[in-house]
Amino acid sequence: MKKKDESSVTSTRKAIVTLLKQHGPMDAVTLASKLSLTGMAVRQHLYELQKQEVVEYEEEARPIGRPAKIWRLTALANRWFPNGYLQLSIDLIHSVRATFGDEGLGRVLEDLKHNQIIKYREHLSDADSLMDRLQKLVMIRMNEGYFPEIQEQEDGSFLFVQKHCPIAEAVAVSSRFIDNELELFQSVLGDHVTIERVEYLLSDGPSCAYRITDNQGL
Repeated sequence: MKKKDESSVTSTRKAIVTLLKQHGPMDAVTLASKLSLTGMAVRQHLYELQKQEVVEYEEEARPIGRPAKIWRLTALANRWFPNGYLQLSIDLIHSVRATFGDEGLGRVLEDLKHNQIIKYREHLSDADSLMDRLQKLVMIRMNEGYFPEIQEQEDGSFLFVQKHCPIAEAVAVSSRFIDNELELFQSVLGDHVTIERVEYLLSDGPSCAYRITDNQGL
């Protein structure tokens, strides 16, 4: 593909993602009308974006004909948009470290973790089993942009997999975020659970993954 064609494809896909961001879920026909393109052309772009896990769809019944695919953005679509708040957060981390040193930064991040634990525990308060807690944890982390999933293993343990790290730039500034994440999960899932990090996205792994084992039945 020529450079000009590649630029055109990227521009069109960016326009599709932007429309879905601005107007919410819609079908390919509506997108095509807004972009002055054919429905077939838009569908080709949507399927490529789906392969990149940027968009997904649900089928919606229509009075006549086949169900329509209603396309929406996934959490991974956030990477297509500038994040001024993230840069502000990074600048704040640098400022806290410069003013109060590593010890002061550690105290700030410890307080942040404490507040997260309180919030997460509120969401998990009515969950009885480990699976229930993990499913609720998935919902929380999905809303925060981590694109998580649970994979049940043959030995009865679970893999908690996060395919995106929305705070990757902040983690690069302070590795304390990594330790805090593990401690956060341990605190909200319970002392009877063993949690081990087995994959790390920022170390060239395809995801961040934690092996979670319930020791109550052992």
